[in-house]
Formats: sequence, structure tokens, C-alpha cells
Amino acid sequence: MEQNDIAVGLDIGTTKIVAMIGRKNEYGKVEIIGIGKSKSLGVHRGVVNNITQTIQSIQQAIQEAEADSGLKISEVVVGIAGQHIRSLQHSDYITRQNPDEVIDADDIHTLCNQVHKLVMLPGEEIIHVLPQEFKVDGQAEIKEPIGMYGGRLEANFHVVVGQVSSIRNIGRCVKSAGLELSAVTLEPLASANAVLSQEEKEAGVALIDIGGGTTDLAIFKDGIIRHTAVIPFGGNVITEDIKEGCSIIEKQAELLKIKFGSAWPGENKDNEIVSIPGLRGREPKEITLKNLSKIIHARVVEIIEQVYLEIKNYGHDEQKKKLIAGLVLTGGGAQLKHIKQLAEYITGMDTRIGYPNEHLAGTTDSETTSPVYATAVGLVMNSLEKGNSKFQEEAVLSDSSPVEDSEEIEESEDQMMSDSDQEEQTSSKVARKSIFDKWAEKFKDFLDNAE
Repeated sequence: MEQNDIAVGLDIGTTKIVAMIGRKNEYGKVEIIGIGKSKSLGVHRGVVNNITQTIQSIQQAIQEAEADSGLKISEVVVGIAGQHIRSLQHSDYITRQNPDEVIDADDIHTLCNQVHKLVMLPGEEIIHVLPQEFKVDGQAEIKEPIGMYGGRLEANFHVVVGQVSSIRNIGRCVKSAGLELSAVTLEPLASANAVLSQEEKEAGVALIDIGGGTTDLAIFKDGIIRHTAVIPFGGNVITEDIKEGCSIIEKQAELLKIKFGSAWPGENKDNEIVSIPGLRGREPKEITLKNLSKIIHARVVEIIEQVYLEIKNYGHDEQKKKLIAGLVLTGGGAQLKHIKQLAEYITGMDTRIGYPNEHLAGTTDSETTSPVYATAVGLVMNSLEKGNSKFQEEAVLSDSSPVEDSEEIEESEDQMMSDSDQEEQTSSKVARKSIFDKWAEKFKDFLDNAE
């Protein structure tokens, strides 16, 4: 099998790292052929805080996936999250030199490149530039301008921004684990690809991915991404609260949450008790399930209210922005009992649990269709679709060569330019070459300012 036919997604989470290998079958569905996971030790709230441990965890997950599939992995698509991620709306336009010719992909390319030149806060860079709606010569609400005539091409963009240092650290970990970084994708976008249907995206839907360290949100309306946010707490804070509230160790708290936890305290009777073995011959502890679910309930309410605040910020109350399809919960936290009912109660919106089986082949192992793997499945799908070359991500990719090769920020500019040139030679696309040039110049300015 050729390497081109397969794609590898690497989900670097706070609690686990998942490497997933997939390919498209003859029916256009994604077939998962290998999966490896390891405990994530060097990541806190979606951000790498221990390079060595993260590298070891990545290597362990990759080895497991390779053993499972019998394939050698060389490059991966990585998901990025963390509280440093923010998104903004931006409008931009270009005036076309020859309005007598129809608009083509190069024009959209040029427009997106222009957005990549936006001046960010120090230490920030653009991860995604996602066109929302286009205007041609003042005619609004055009979803696909290619093939139309017009002199002025204008668009609204959803721009996702992240911290340079966090992206560089992830790149460094991947590189040091002996892998090539082929793309960086925002995790809520990957999860959305895996669990949402096109009808839901059209009707208006909010995807909530409750992970270990972060809760990611992506809002779609009319088939277009409208809002993204990363909330800096997830399932780990629930475990932490159980640990503190019941005076037990973390391992026991996690098991309690998974086996007996519920987000709805009214569900448990007062006389339901679970006994936990004491440490080193001490007396066992007895905990009522009602108290346990009260602790969980308080924290889950906080997470959902925070998400609901973001949905209100998007403008959910306006008639035009209504989310008809409601909420979709995914990620490990979505497996908590009665979380669906609690989300419906707090927000008053229809809710379902999102399983990443929408685009998977029927032969896929049932374990893989768990909400836990939503991001990994989405990353594999994004990578397989990348054959169509998504221009908004290429600028980030070009950054990966100077980012990962350098250990210090004061690397020589000449070397950085030569890195960029090497990538240009391997790339056959003229349009892509221009992105690399511009990105290198932008990075040069960044390095000059940093010194």
C-alpha cells in the first residue's frame, strides 16, 4: 500500500495521546487500520509543559499504532488546543487586475494570503484562516465565488490564532519523536468533522468536546464555521474535586467518576454507598453516591455554563443565528451519565452525544467509535481530505521547518530562509511558493523584534 493512501492523526491530549492510522475505502468512508494510545504525561490543559515526557508518550502511541497496523509512520497531522487559542472575525478584499476573467482558486488564495499578513499580538500567530461568505462587486452571501465575473472580491473570515511558543513546542515534540509534522489543525474543527452531519451544520449546531484538560467549542450555521473557543478546564477538574471532596487518591477518584459518577444528583438514593479500600492497611472509606454526584454536578454545571456563555457571545439569541440542531457533546467527558439531560436543562437546547461513526466504514472496531476518539478520527479525515490542498493551513506548515529545527529563538535568518527555500523546491505549486516566501519574511520580522 502506498503511503499516500493512508493518513495518521496524532491527538496530543491532556490525559491521553492517540495515534490513529486510517485510509479511505472504495465507498469513500474512512477505515481505521491502526490505533495506539498512551498516557499523556507532559501536557497540562492542552499545552506541553514537559517536552521529554511528551516525546516518550508520543513514541509509545506511535509504536502501538505501527504494531497494530503493520505500517511504518513517517508523518502526522496534529491537533492543537489550549487556553491560548482565540478566534476573531475579519473582513478583507482584493481588487482583481482583470475583471473580464472569471474568479478562480488563485484569487481566493491571494485573498487568504492577505489575511495571513494580519498583525497579531506579540508571540501570536495565525493557525487557520477560514472563509465564511464572499462578496463579489457588492453582491453578498456568495458561498462559492469560483467561476463568477467580478472586479472586487471580498470575504468575511474566521481567523483562529494561537501562541507561537505552544505551537513550536508541539512541533518540537513531534520532530524529536522521529516524525514529520504535515499539518496543524484546531481540535474542535477536527472533532466537528468526525461527529457532525452536513444537515446539522446547515441548521446550526454547537459542538462541545469535553476533554481531560480543556473543553473545546465549535459553532456552525448555514454549513459554515462561525465561532470557536477553548475553555481551559475539562474532565480533570471533576476528578480533582472528587479527590479533594472525598479525601482519596487521584486513581480512585478517576475510577469512581467513570464507574459510579452521574451529573444528576437526584438519580441516586441516600442509602447507595461505595466502599473504597484504605491506603496501606487503613480502614476503607465509605462514600455515598449522592455526595459523589453532587460534587460532579457542581463542576459539570460550571463547564456547561461557561460553554453556554460562549454560545451567547456568538449571538445565539438572534433569530438569524439560532442553533436549530442544538448541542452535540463529544470527548471523554460526554460519557458521564446524565450529562445530556443536564446540558438540556441548563441551556434549553436539544442535545445528543456525538459518536465519530458518521464517516467511518462499517467494519470499524466499536471501540474506535467512542466519543473519546472523536478528535483523532477527525484528524485522520482532515488529513485524507488534504489531498485537495486546503490553502488556509499551508502558511502554518511553512512555519514548521524553522520552528522545529531551532532550539533557540535567535537562530540565524539565513538558515531560516534556506529552510524555507528547500521546502519551496519540493513544492510544485507556484501559489504555495508565494505563501512560504511571505511566511518566511513575517517570521524574520518576528525574530528581529524578539531580539
